[in-house]
Amino acid sequence: MEEEILKIFREDETLKLMPSQLATKLNVKTNEEFNKVIKELGAMGKIVISKKGKIILASTVGIYQGVLQSNSNGFGFVIIEDEENDIFVPARHLKGAMHKDVVICKVTKVRKNGKKREGEIVKVLEQGKKILVGTFQKNKSFGFVIPDDSKFSKDIFVAKKHCKGAITGHKVVVEIVKSPEKGSKPEGIIKSILGHLNDPGVDILSIVHDLEIPIDFPKEVLEEVEKIDDVVDSSKYLDRTDMRDVKMVTIDGEDAKDLDDAIHIKKLENGNYELGVHIADVTNYVTEGSHLDKEAIRRGTSVYLVDRVIPMLPHKLSNGVCSLNAGVDRLALSCNMTIDKTGKVTSHKIYKSLIKIDKRMSYTEVSDILTNDKSEILEENKEFVNMFKDMEHLRNILKIKRDDRGSIDFDFPEAKIIVDEKGKPIDIKIYERNIATSIIEEFMLLCNETVAEEFYWLGVPFVFRTHSEPDSENIERLKEFVQGFGYYIKGKSKHSKSLQTLLKEIKGKEEESVISRITLRSMKQARYTPSNDGHFGLASKYYTHFTSPIRRYPDLQIHRIIKYVIEKKFSDEKKEKLDNVISDICLSCSTRERRAEQAERETNKLKKVEYMVDKIGEKFEGVVSSITSWGIYVELENTVEGMVSINSMIDDTYVYDSDNMKYFGTETNREYTLGKKVTIRVAKANIKERTLDFDFVL
Repeated sequence: MEEEILKIFREDETLKLMPSQLATKLNVKTNEEFNKVIKELGAMGKIVISKKGKIILASTVGIYQGVLQSNSNGFGFVIIEDEENDIFVPARHLKGAMHKDVVICKVTKVRKNGKKREGEIVKVLEQGKKILVGTFQKNKSFGFVIPDDSKFSKDIFVAKKHCKGAITGHKVVVEIVKSPEKGSKPEGIIKSILGHLNDPGVDILSIVHDLEIPIDFPKEVLEEVEKIDDVVDSSKYLDRTDMRDVKMVTIDGEDAKDLDDAIHIKKLENGNYELGVHIADVTNYVTEGSHLDKEAIRRGTSVYLVDRVIPMLPHKLSNGVCSLNAGVDRLALSCNMTIDKTGKVTSHKIYKSLIKIDKRMSYTEVSDILTNDKSEILEENKEFVNMFKDMEHLRNILKIKRDDRGSIDFDFPEAKIIVDEKGKPIDIKIYERNIATSIIEEFMLLCNETVAEEFYWLGVPFVFRTHSEPDSENIERLKEFVQGFGYYIKGKSKHSKSLQTLLKEIKGKEEESVISRITLRSMKQARYTPSNDGHFGLASKYYTHFTSPIRRYPDLQIHRIIKYVIEKKFSDEKKEKLDNVISDICLSCSTRERRAEQAERETNKLKKVEYMVDKIGEKFEGVVSSITSWGIYVELENTVEGMVSINSMIDDTYVYDSDNMKYFGTETNREYTLGKKVTIRVAKANIKERTLDFDFVL
């Protein structure tokens, strides 16, 4: 009923209705249930009741529900869903609301252009974040926590009885139990002590706990794991296709421990290929509804950080019996595909299998074998050389096919931060993509597409990987942006082929990095959905995630569904149950994926700043990556990014040209534009704020 009421008012925002008039429009009675809904909508700030008792849409009188985004200087902005312009709230009008709180805000001032609005908080509907990480400071009779997140501008008071033995300098996890009132501090309880702020690894732990990412596995989960055999007894799996005599390999990074996928390939007499992708059958050990299963969905994904991996599954599974280690029997779900000379899958079969990996290979080793005739490892791998060459040939066919249909490949440099045993960053290296990484990428993409297409047409509840096409407004902004560099988006601008063509045109140019990033930002994020809505970036009609069940819950859920079909256990009851939960699983996994990405991003940023601490005063080459009214961001060749403040540019008076995204000097005519190569000097590194300040070297 709430949605129906709001729909009526949104269709005509000038409406002012008495409750009886609204009830007539809804064809309901003004009974207790109706009055309760009206009261709830009022409490949420969606509607207001006038002095005459008429119901009015709240936004028409300047009242909005939104999320508060605070600033370290004390003020904040209320972000309103589906509205481009937010509401500025001065510190004096926050009324105790804190960062991320869901609030009702009343607009008090509107600038002439109608876009800049100022307001005050009327009510806090929901506390946005109860758990924070910060540094503890001890006084005689109490303590307080200084939050790591500077957007929480107030320290948190902790009574002595709730300090849990923390001392000054400890990094702690604190739960806010009372919001601030009339200028008072929020009150909290220490939940755990992470260690001293200077202890190795505590900085990363602080980020992990702040994002509320689970680390330790509950007791009941570990007890379940202990009951799982470390080895596969092949005599128990006679219902599986025995593939142990088929030559197959895993190809992964040197330091990978959770090996999800293995490959076998044969070139057939007619020139076609048989490609087998064999994926660890995790569902054999993580049964539906078990403690392991519930914990896996709670985590959603493994989290890969600078100095550690926080696994979705306990190590006994992720690095042990589930991992496709060489020379031992393993359970798998396999997808065999016959592929013709054009890259088309002419037939396929998905089945349960029993496999044994002949050899574990690294990307570096396979690349060396394929590109270096004098490789030192050729002799020891001579029985696999032809297999790798067949892989390369098939990869080339698949890459051309994917390219022809308009699949977009972003080629951003990816950094690997090397840390010592104490967690101190000692080097930043750029990951080098090679022919072997591309081989595995193409094979996994094809396998995911094949599985997705089959299960789309089967019509059973499923988890798809969806990437919607960009919004028209974003594409129009992108068009205007690239025209400033002399490029034009041709053809149907919302077709991936148009963006692919643009990325090819800028390849190797000075502006490549900047235009690629802006193009990526104009696109939507991929997510998990119960409906097959296609994948824009891959130009794929059917797509899912099937190939990494050790580290991603969607893949694990997909394996479970596939096995229901294979084993003919897809009853009406099972279908109904999946229909009821699949949307929640998709939403939960998409949310957990974003959280993991944020953890990776924040820990990388932290270690990059720490790496630059002892390089204050040194010069580096870089590229202007972003331009704002407050300064110019520069990205160095090692992917480290810092900002040159406009206040530090004292060699001239610089004017900010927001339309053309540039600064120009009024006397020297010197210009700073996106993509421009510059030389900077490192001026300051702030580890707490994870920021770097640069100065231009002229």
